[in-house]
Parts: sequence; structure tokens; C-alpha cells
Amino acid sequence: MKTPFPYVPGLLSFREGPVIVAAWEKLPSKPDLVLFDGQGTAHPRGMGIAAHMGLWLDVPTIGVAKTRLCGVAMEPAPHRGAVADLLDETDPRHVLGAVVRTRDGVHPVFVSPGHHIDLAHAVELTLRCVGRHRLPEPIRWAHHVAGGGSLPPAQPG
Repeated sequence: MKTPFPYVPGLLSFREGPVIVAAWEKLPSKPDLVLFDGQGTAHPRGMGIAAHMGLWLDVPTIGVAKTRLCGVAMEPAPHRGAVADLLDETDPRHVLGAVVRTRDGVHPVFVSPGHHIDLAHAVELTLRCVGRHRLPEPIRWAHHVAGGGSLPPAQPG
């Protein structure tokens, strides 16, 4: 469907939110958790697309972004599962999210809670969703399908 709002950095949920809600309403069964390619609480307004849509859909959500939108952090160690805190620039005692290495030697992703989840579980579940690639499989497949590809065949069990 056509997006009802232009692209404005930091306001992704206003552009993609209505499309997500329309797709959500068509699902015959709802997922227990949703990963978003974007920010959760690691957002200049504390309310990225994962946080915004989690509130709207009332489901646990996690933001997994490829780039940092705000905050400061050290680079995590180069091995899979290494994590560094993403800290608020104005209050370094406030942790916004985590910089997470999902594969050995690859660029990290930026994980932050969206709704109904804490940071430790957001990081743990994100890492559980990572296969052979940098991005968690649900986000990777969403990119693939959005680009015109098809989903892989369902796995038994």
C-alpha cells in the first residue's frame, strides 16, 4: 500500500506504521514477538518504530538497527555475542540500548527494547534469531520479500 507520510528521519513510524497495522490486521495468527529494522528506545525522542508499533499493537517488540541514531558507545569485541552499552550522550548513566556483534568480525547492530521487553532479553532474543548473516533472520527475510523475493519453504517442526 502507499505510505501516507513522507520519509522524515526520526519519524519512520508515521510513514510505515499505517502499512504495518494494515498488514498486522490481515494476519490469521499474531506473532508473540516482533523485531523491527529500526530503533526502539534508542531514539532521540525515546520512541523509535519498535517502541511506537509495540504500543500500538500491544505486543513485545525489539528494535534492531543497522546504524546508530543517537547515543555513544564503545565498539564491542570482535566475536559473536559481544555487547557494549549504548549510552545517552547527555546522561551516560542512562543506557539506551546495546551495540551487539551478531557474527565474528562483522559490523555490529544496535539493539534496543521496543515494548514489553527489557534490554537483556532483547539482546538475547536478537542473537537467537541470527543465522549465518549479520541481521536476524526475520529482518533479513523481510528485506528479501520487500525486494520482490519469496519466503523460504516452511521447515517441519
